[in-house]
Amino acid sequence: MTYQSNIAEMNEAIGRSGDSWAAIDAASAARMAVQNRFPTGLDIARYTAKIMREDMEAYDRDPANYTQSLGCWHGFIAQQKMISIKKHFGSTKRRYLYLSGWMVAALRSDFGPLPDQSMHEKTSVPGLIEEIYTFLKQADARELGMMFRELDEAKAGGDAVNTHRLLKEIDEHQTHVVPIIADIDAGFGNAEATYLLAKKMIEAGACALQIENQVSDEKQCGHQDGKVTVPHEEFLQKIRAIRYAFLELGVPEGIIVARTDSLGAGLTKQIAFSKEPGDLGDQYNSFLDCDEVDTADIKNGQVFISRDGKLLAPKRLPSNLYQFRAGTGEDRCVLDCITALQNGADLLWIETEKPHIGQIGGMVSRVREVIPNAKLVYNNSPSFNWTLSFRQQVHDLWEEAGKDVSAYDRAKLMSVDYDGTDLAAEADERIRTFQKDAAREAGIFHHLITLPTYHTAALSTDNLAREYFGEQAMLGYVKNVQREEIRQGIACVKHQNMAGSDIGDDHKEYFAGEAALKAGGKDNTMNQFAAA
Repeated sequence: MTYQSNIAEMNEAIGRSGDSWAAIDAASAARMAVQNRFPTGLDIARYTAKIMREDMEAYDRDPANYTQSLGCWHGFIAQQKMISIKKHFGSTKRRYLYLSGWMVAALRSDFGPLPDQSMHEKTSVPGLIEEIYTFLKQADARELGMMFRELDEAKAGGDAVNTHRLLKEIDEHQTHVVPIIADIDAGFGNAEATYLLAKKMIEAGACALQIENQVSDEKQCGHQDGKVTVPHEEFLQKIRAIRYAFLELGVPEGIIVARTDSLGAGLTKQIAFSKEPGDLGDQYNSFLDCDEVDTADIKNGQVFISRDGKLLAPKRLPSNLYQFRAGTGEDRCVLDCITALQNGADLLWIETEKPHIGQIGGMVSRVREVIPNAKLVYNNSPSFNWTLSFRQQVHDLWEEAGKDVSAYDRAKLMSVDYDGTDLAAEADERIRTFQKDAAREAGIFHHLITLPTYHTAALSTDNLAREYFGEQAMLGYVKNVQREEIRQGIACVKHQNMAGSDIGDDHKEYFAGEAALKAGGKDNTMNQFAAA
């Protein structure tokens, strides 16, 4: 619906209501409707799910069409990302947002900072989704509001060319609302708990939910030790629960991202149920680290499984957990991925210990032998030491190729002493092209950084504190923050406008007419940034 047709529709509604609505202006009401394209979270979920499905199809046609996102822990952070993307690239196409359970735990819990162990309030996750979309919709309203002001000026000045241009731009306005891939951890409980939380997240606007195969009450960050996985059937119940939630709420195109932590998880809490040799439970159990048992030597408290006519005792730890055989991680990941895709998941997430295209691509190629269009979401994690990892990868490749690497100490390649070397330059180039290369060679459809703004907030705050509380004092803020905001065209330099002051003035005028007491007058200090 165009802005002009919106006005016509509002005029009809006002006309049908008689004199009691005579003070309502159709154009003002139409502007408010245009500024809020998405009245509910479900409208957002349906809209963004369609975008993701189209992007997945585009990637299948050409891996150069991979997608990206940055993790966010506040609506304002998400809003500024999308404003920045539109400013620098002119489009939000193939650019999403990621909602990290790690950052929710660390930054949003009423308990204070928590590790990534699903101890935070589960309702904080849908709450953050709703908050993010509130800020993104406000970015739409702000941008369109400025267009409407320009339109009024063009009409008042009789400028038909600019009037036509602005009407076209308003009708073609690209929303800041983009897909969110939201972390539901391990479901915060059983399948029913997963279903209930999934509904809340979808109702808040999430079109893609990422769930992992760890035990919910033993959950660990994917890059820490002590991870415990569940048998496949338990995980598949949760995938089905999420699909039911999408279908119940009328979002059939909703996306499920099935994450496997098996590569770094050496433990399980349960022995899988198995009916016959070779079934899924039997395959899961086949990875257990077992000792063959002599029936004459059975010890108190032992648990047994039978395989090929033999009695086996899985290695049981004092924690009551069972141990997998060393070196089975990749095989378990591949089985996890195949079974998840065969049972309703749309995308995969393989949590790795380092960013290595060969390792990721090797597992994906095995999955694709069974499911040719398998695609990954990949965590370009700040938990990796990217500089050291890629310098070591280049070192090893050079060494294998017979190149002299005697000038480099492999264990100390992070040292600043190597920053200007050829090895460091090649490593940086491989980091720069990692996402493009991995999309082409390792089946990665979506690249994300889980915790980027956790680190940027800490870094920028450290820099400001050093300057402001040191010799630079106020110049530390003015030179390094405000002046840079002005020079780089950062919208937030006009913080009153960003917070919605001009939108509020528009509404005051709609509601009160000439009696409106507006904030944007001549004495508003924001006018000092008019030329910025």
